[in-house]
Amino acid sequence: MAPQSVWALGATLGEGPVWVERDAALWFVDIKAPAIHRFTPTTGEQRTWAAPAQVGWVLPSARGDMIAGLQTGVHRFDPATGAFSLLVAPEAHLPGNRLNDATVAGDGAIWLGSMDDGEAVETGRFYRLDGAGCTECGLPPVSITNGPAFSPDGATLYHNDTLGRKVWASTLEDGRVVATRLFADIDEGYPDGPCVDAEGCVWVSLFAGWGVRRYDPSGALMQTIRFPVANITKIAFGGPDLRTAYATTAAKGLSAQERAQQPLAGALFTFDPGVAGMPGVLAQV
Repeated sequence: MAPQSVWALGATLGEGPVWVERDAALWFVDIKAPAIHRFTPTTGEQRTWAAPAQVGWVLPSARGDMIAGLQTGVHRFDPATGAFSLLVAPEAHLPGNRLNDATVAGDGAIWLGSMDDGEAVETGRFYRLDGAGCTECGLPPVSITNGPAFSPDGATLYHNDTLGRKVWASTLEDGRVVATRLFADIDEGYPDGPCVDAEGCVWVSLFAGWGVRRYDPSGALMQTIRFPVANITKIAFGGPDLRTAYATTAAKGLSAQERAQQPLAGALFTFDPGVAGMPGVLAQV
C-alpha cells in the first residue's frame, strides 16, 4: 500500500483531487501557484490551465464543463478555452477570505467552505450552492474549513476545523444541519481534506502529519497510510472500479532543508486503499 508518485509537479499547495468519470481522469488544483491540473492515468497525459486567482477546488458540472472555487468566488470553467466566468461571490465582503474545499451532494448541490487566507481569524464558513442560490449552512465559523464530505446515505456531513485539529460529523435533514458531534480529535499534524469510501469510512489527510488515516463511521481509527512527504492534503478514489486512491500533497511551509529531504513534496501520489470509493456526482449549477 506504499504510496507512489505519479506526477512530481512540486505543487506549492496541491489540493482538491476529484475523479471525473467522463474524462477517465483525475482533476486537482494548486492553490498558491494558481492552476488547475488534469492527470489521465491510461495515457499518462498531464494537462495544466492557469487560474486567475487562488483556486481551492474544481468539480465537474452536468453541463459538461467544470465549476471552480477561486478566491474571488465560484466560477464556471471551460477547459476547451481556459475561460472562467463568475457565478456567485459568497464572500465578496471578506476580501481576506478565499474558498478552500468542496464536494457535490447526491442532489447535485455543491457544499463548499471558505477560510481566512492569513490562517488566523475565524472567518471560514460552509455554504450550500444550488440552482436557487448560495446559502450559509449555519455551522460555527473557524479559521480554516476543510471538506465537507458525505456519508454514503447522504445523512451525515463530515467537516474539519483544521487549526482546531477536529473532525466533526453533522446530521442532515432535508439538506439542513440539525445536529453536530465530534467525530475525531487529531493528534498528529492537522486534518486536511476528508473523503468517504463505499463502506462509509472516513479518510482524513494529515497536513504536517506524514500520512492519511481511515476511521470507521463511529470515529474509531482503523489504519494509517504513511507517505514520504509531510503535507498530505486530500485523497480521491478513481480508476474504472474506483479502487485506486490518489493523494495531493504540498511543499508549502517547508524549509529549504525540509524540501531537500522531501524531494517529492507537492507530488500527486497513488496507492491501493483496499476498498472502493463512491461514484462522483455532477454539479447541477
